[in-house]
This record gives sequence, C-alpha cells and structure tokens, in this order.
Amino acid sequence: MKTLGTASSAPGEMDTGRLQVGETRDGGDFGLPVAVINGADDGPTLYVQAVSDGDELNGLGVLQRAIPQIDPHRLSGTILVVGIVNYHAFQVAEHRNPIDDTKMNRTYPGDESGTSSERIAAATFEAASRADLILDLHQGSTSQMLNEVRVRCGQRHRLHDECMELAKVFGCGHILDQKGPDGQLARAGPDEGIPTIDPELGGCVGWDEESIQYGVSGLFNVLRYYGFLDGEVTLDAQVRATGFDRYGSPSGGLVRFRKDLGDVVEAGDVIFEVTDPFGKLKAEVTADDHGVFWRSRRLPQVATGEYVCSVGTNVDEF
Repeated sequence: MKTLGTASSAPGEMDTGRLQVGETRDGGDFGLPVAVINGADDGPTLYVQAVSDGDELNGLGVLQRAIPQIDPHRLSGTILVVGIVNYHAFQVAEHRNPIDDTKMNRTYPGDESGTSSERIAAATFEAASRADLILDLHQGSTSQMLNEVRVRCGQRHRLHDECMELAKVFGCGHILDQKGPDGQLARAGPDEGIPTIDPELGGCVGWDEESIQYGVSGLFNVLRYYGFLDGEVTLDAQVRATGFDRYGSPSGGLVRFRKDLGDVVEAGDVIFEVTDPFGKLKAEVTADDHGVFWRSRRLPQVATGEYVCSVGTNVDEF
C-alpha cells in the first residue's frame, strides 16, 4: 500500500483523501486535497503539487485534466499529489497565506511546530521527500508571462545537471536557470538529493487553457521519459536565461508595450512607452541588454517607479 494523508492505494489503484495540517479559526480540522496513484508495477516515485501560491491556478488545472488520464494499471511506480498546498489563500483567492501573511514558497522545508505556512510546508515536504522527482507547479501569478520552467538550485549545485535535464524533459520551451530565494521547494528538494523543478505556466487571472496544456504535456513527458509510462519523448532545445533585467516606470501614466512575450530584445530596443491619459508620450524605456521579453504587468496604469516588465538575459540554448 502507498499512502498520503488519508489516501491509500494498493498496486494498480488510485485513491484521494486529505492531508491534515491543522485547524481553522473555528477550531475545525482542515486538510489539503491529496491523491495517490499506485502503479501496478514497481518503479520510481513522482511528487507533484500545485497552488503553493493561492492565486496561481494553472497547476491545479493541469492536475484536473491529467490525473483522470493516468491508468494505474499501466503505471510503473507511484505518483503522490497535493492538489492545493496554500489552502487558506486558495479559499480567498489571494497570493499569500492570509493566516500569517506569508508567501508559502519561502518556507520550505518547513517547521511542524511553526507558523501556518511552515506547518503546511513541513507536511508537504515530508511527502515530497519520499519521491525521486519533484514537480512544483506554479504560474506567474496574475501578471503576463511566457511558459517556462525554473531551475532554482544554482549552477554549482551537485544536482544542477539532473534538474536541468528534468526541465528540458518537461519542455515548456524556456528555462530560467537562476538560483532561487531560500525557502523555495525547488531549492529545498535538490538539497535533499531530489531533482526538482518549478514550472511557471504562464500568468493569468484564474486559469489559461494554453498554459494548462503546456503543463499537461510536460507532466506526461516526465512520466514517459522516467519510465512511469510507456512511450517516447523527444527532447527539444530550450531557450535558457540565467538572469533577469527588471524595469520600472520612470513616470506615472499608462503603459504601451512595444514587445510581445517571447520576443528577442536587443540593447537599445524600445520595450515600452508611458503616456498620459490623452496619449501624449511621457517616457520611453529601452532595453539594457540582449535578451527575451519574459514577463509584463497586466494592467496598463502605473505610478512612478512601479514594476512594468522583465527581460530574461544571458540567453543561450540548452
């Protein structure tokens, strides 16, 4: 039997349940929705989680569409799934856990006696630590962002090559290969010897079907490449960036972008303009370096100094 929380599956079976991690403000128990898919044959273990940030729903869309397609009788190994990690933030459609005003993906590996977010991180990290591979499904919050996979362990990490391979297998087309902040699951997993990636499936309000399909394809690529399911996987070259240039607005007004997501940017190219409410040009912002237009704000109105967009830099092909 393979178990996660109250979910328990014999070989060739799937079960769903709850992973209890605490109580709500009325004293009632709450648990994260989990699933265990136990393959008919022995094999590796994959851990997958979504909604670490409460407003990032594309990963949940991936699970909703992909899991019904996985037949345990044709699976070798085990898939452990936590469908909604940031339970409290999900309930109110916010990014951070409102119980402790914390970004969940800065609390790994967690603390079972700590804050609300640290306790959830500890419970999910215990499950993730039982796996051979970890997928932490994200999106670029509610901003606009291309579909990418993030490798966050750092290029000097002993598992960097394994994480890069996993990112290439997932195959979104773009990889950000840059050491992440402390407390990210994609940092903590490799430190435990487990290749871990952080797919960022676009960015939207709610969820976006195109980005979800990138995630579904990526998940099945992983399952086939690493022997969970039969099938061949073609590894396509990925555009890799190892840095970010972030741009703020030099003045208040309305943003007009001159580049689209995924466009190649050269130093000196105009990437956006700022106008007043009547269309009069107030500012023009140019790129500092060669790169790829990676991420942008969704709403056009900006104040002086407010974030507008990011360009991925130090770009090559992997």
